Amino acid sequence: MLTAIRNSLNHWIAKGLFLLLIVAFAVWGIEDFVRGGGADRSVATVAGEKVSLAEATDAYQREISQLRRSFGGQFEPTEEVRRAIAEATVARLVALRAISAEAAQRGVVVTDDALRATILSAPGFQGPDGRFSRLQFDSFLRNNGLTEGRFLDLLRSDLARQQLVGSVRAGAAAPQTLARAVQAFHAEQRVADLVELPLMAAPAPPEPTEAQLARFHENNADLFSAPEFRQFDLVLLSPEDVAREIRLSDRELREAFEERRAEFATPERRRIAQAVVPDREAARAIAEAWRAGADFAAIAAQAQAAGGSAIELGLIDRSGLPLPELADPAFAASAGAVTDPVQSPFGWHVLHVAAIEPGREQGFEAVKDELARIVALERAADLIYARANRIEDSIAEGIPLTEVARRHEFRLIQATMDAEGRDPDGNRIELGPEAGEIISAVFESRIGETTRLSETRGGVFYAVHVGSVTPPALRPLAEVEREVRAAWERAERRRAIEEQAAALIAETRVGRPLDEVARAAGWSPRRTEPFTRDVRGGTFPPQLAAALFALKRGEATMIETGSGFVVAAVAEIIPGAAEGPAIAARQQELAEALAGDLEAQFVQALRDRADVRIVPGATRLIAGDSP
Repeated sequence: MLTAIRNSLNHWIAKGLFLLLIVAFAVWGIEDFVRGGGADRSVATVAGEKVSLAEATDAYQREISQLRRSFGGQFEPTEEVRRAIAEATVARLVALRAISAEAAQRGVVVTDDALRATILSAPGFQGPDGRFSRLQFDSFLRNNGLTEGRFLDLLRSDLARQQLVGSVRAGAAAPQTLARAVQAFHAEQRVADLVELPLMAAPAPPEPTEAQLARFHENNADLFSAPEFRQFDLVLLSPEDVAREIRLSDRELREAFEERRAEFATPERRRIAQAVVPDREAARAIAEAWRAGADFAAIAAQAQAAGGSAIELGLIDRSGLPLPELADPAFAASAGAVTDPVQSPFGWHVLHVAAIEPGREQGFEAVKDELARIVALERAADLIYARANRIEDSIAEGIPLTEVARRHEFRLIQATMDAEGRDPDGNRIELGPEAGEIISAVFESRIGETTRLSETRGGVFYAVHVGSVTPPALRPLAEVEREVRAAWERAERRRAIEEQAAALIAETRVGRPLDEVARAAGWSPRRTEPFTRDVRGGTFPPQLAAALFALKRGEATMIETGSGFVVAAVAEIIPGAAEGPAIAARQQELAEALAGDLEAQFVQALRDRADVRIVPGATRLIAGDSP
């Protein structure tokens, strides 16, 4: 088809039409200048810097694309939803621009080494072997509509913002009084009396009549219907398919190894704690105390008293330090050493190196096979589009998928399945890691039509042709009579047991203890061990905990389980202790929550200071052209 289009361009009529189109687009594209308007094409101004309509639209489209990938092809936002997404996009861009302006004013920088280290260590860019995968990286850029340069700019800005916001979060501390109150709430315990009423304990119901079975069968058609099945042809093309055809010489692999040597090396890491105070003399005092053997809790208290804070940074490499000026002193110190005070825009830093984990390198022979796989996949990422274009051309020409697969030597799957990916015999059809997206495509396609070639989030190209559909249908009663009888009996037993559980609760409401009521009715109650609100596992359903903590002593409730009902009553309430080592952990948890609040307030303050002005109708401009 592409060849036919190229040939048609040689005709003078086609050339004339294309000339008219070019002139039209040229005029429309520069209408502000043709008409002398020179209109401002921005959606907001932050600290005197404009947020362009193009930038906002690009961010909005990425958000829409992400939502479509999350919800599938059926996601079609209404006008209200598009406006809401556009508003959120503008708000996010404004906040990011305000933080970036503050970071630039304070001289926060991100080095190329830090940028590279962040990309290499990002989990989303790592392959199955846990190392950086160029294939994953390119797929991420493609799926988010980003060029590599644009992504690096965004990441550099984001890392600078993290440094700035991180310094604000580092100052968060929770009062011990609050930690004690919260800990007492979580540590409160209760003891309950439980009565389990299994469905099988109900008396067997009388034999159902044919009319009862027929009515139950009709009223519960979803239980006894065969699912919809679709017969389809599927063409698949993955990077792995292309990579298997690529052969690499030893010289090419050695060159790749030299370029990627750092990817196969583990950098030196150090376990570091940091104290930051505004005064140099206070920093010297902290360094002396640390060298004298003071523990971290004492250092944190000393830093807080001096108007600063202390934080354990954990096991990090050079690029993981929050500021580049800290890297040299931190990685020049020996294990157990404390650095002299180091000044930064945020104050005076004192670093304690608790432990050192040496870096490691792997030789060429050790990584040769894995390197060959990685390089082949990266080259496949470039070649796969040419292969995909050939498939798309064949599909556009109306060639059946079976012939497309044969002609281009691609994988072909022909099967019949339901919406869970199973064939009529109940066996799961192997569709690879992208099965969910492919199943959705099969059940969204029209009968008799071949879909366009699509790409999954994992970079697999596919096209589907649905040949026929077997709609869901209620199976005849004679065919499923055994299942209908079993379901009817279970429903009758459930009704009988639910009535008995409700009767037990009714007795407790007139003042009788649950254990006494249960024994009188022939049940065997049991008493639990003390449990807390966040009970996990145990000997009773965890969903009971929330209900029981909402009751007073002696009050009862019931829940349904997979096998029957459980009735429970509060037998004892044990107040929570606000002492012990758990207080420190709770204080840290609250500090994290307060840090989030500080960050939100800080960002709002930056917005206010940056004199943010949003152009009226900006969201309409961003979302107006969206489908």
